[in-house]
Amino acid sequence: MKQNIEPKPKYSSEQFAQEQNVSRETLARLDAYVNLLLVWNKRINLIARSTEADVWRRHILDSAQLYPLIPRDCSSLMDLGSGAGFPGLVLAIMGVGGVRLVESDARKAAFLREAARVTGAVAEVIHRRIEALSPGPVDVVTARALAPLSELLTLAAPHMGPKTIGLFLKGQHLEAELTQAHKIWRMTVDCIPSRSDPSGSVVRVREVSHVSSV
Repeated sequence: MKQNIEPKPKYSSEQFAQEQNVSRETLARLDAYVNLLLVWNKRINLIARSTEADVWRRHILDSAQLYPLIPRDCSSLMDLGSGAGFPGLVLAIMGVGGVRLVESDARKAAFLREAARVTGAVAEVIHRRIEALSPGPVDVVTARALAPLSELLTLAAPHMGPKTIGLFLKGQHLEAELTQAHKIWRMTVDCIPSRSDPSGSVVRVREVSHVSSV
């Protein structure tokens, strides 16, 4: 006799709130962000349509897992290639200060401005190519699905000082990316298992310097 197997429920906003211990106000702001994201995604490509049904795990939790890794005294965070706002805008909504969202696509930058307005997030949207940014160190640099680690460090290096922390969300090819990156960069690296993707990791880098310059 064939059994009826109930489909596994998707990760919900309530589950997120319980696990992350966020306030009702923060959850309401994140919920407004998700609703806006799904509306805009019908017009422009912000996230893959296949991830819409599991947005709280695939995108919100994926971004929010960086929050405990950010120093409490952080006053400047630069999110490179923000796209739909992951992870930078989620972190701003959760209360991280001094967030700058760097996005070269005009339509995505427009979405980020509207999302910041709707959620009341304190975040500056910079509509510019990363390579065109003025150099200068920040407390934290973040990025998600932007480039292989070696290229990512090339983009991030102008904004990384001696005490800067890089937090990068990476997938299943991390080992190969680390091998390539170590040929070009010296750094202190910690790889933390992702809470949203069994095959993913959060890569925390510090004390980054170019091999040829040391």
